[in-house]
Amino acid sequence: MSEIAYVVRAMRLDDYAVVQLLTNVDVTVGQEVEISGVSASFNDSGVIVTALPQYEFIGVDNLGELQYNYDNPVSNQVLYQNPGTDVVYYAVEPYGLLEWNPVCTWVTNAMVTEWLGIAVATANDTAFITKCVSAANAFAYRRRQESGYLTDELTVSPGGDVTLGTIMYAALLYRERGSADSFASFDAMGTIPVPSALGRILQLLGVGRPQVA
Repeated sequence: MSEIAYVVRAMRLDDYAVVQLLTNVDVTVGQEVEISGVSASFNDSGVIVTALPQYEFIGVDNLGELQYNYDNPVSNQVLYQNPGTDVVYYAVEPYGLLEWNPVCTWVTNAMVTEWLGIAVATANDTAFITKCVSAANAFAYRRRQESGYLTDELTVSPGGDVTLGTIMYAALLYRERGSADSFASFDAMGTIPVPSALGRILQLLGVGRPQVA
């Protein structure tokens, strides 16, 4: 589920581009975004955000440090590497677009392993828990957005109930590892039926029961 924001101004200095957005967005440093509709030299589908400056960017010093004019605040800026000729700040007409995929970080690997009561044994286990945590965070954030919770922050859980629900969903995904439709079992008869926890998880997330047409 990608989100977009309008680019209203753009500039380039010392091989860094700065675009100013119409509104503030939940983009973080190091996140990948896409710039389009600005100009051929600014547009890029794989931009990595270098900084989110709140002041006028005035270039790079001899040590490679980004410099700002702290007497001139400028809101809603996104700065990224963009080699090319210097371009002074100009109005983008019609507006360009900045597109990104929100990254939710409500729960962590440590929270999930604590809930599971286990210690990961291998690098494979760690990698799989990381995938489960990423999926659970994305699922919880998306379902709450779809249910009308439009003020949720990506980096701060809305509450303890939502945190627990997200942890439980990540743990559920981890426990289903290697199984197509249930928890894996060592029983000779194969998998064993397990009561679904999804209803409790959705309740904790504050999400209503699924609707059908």
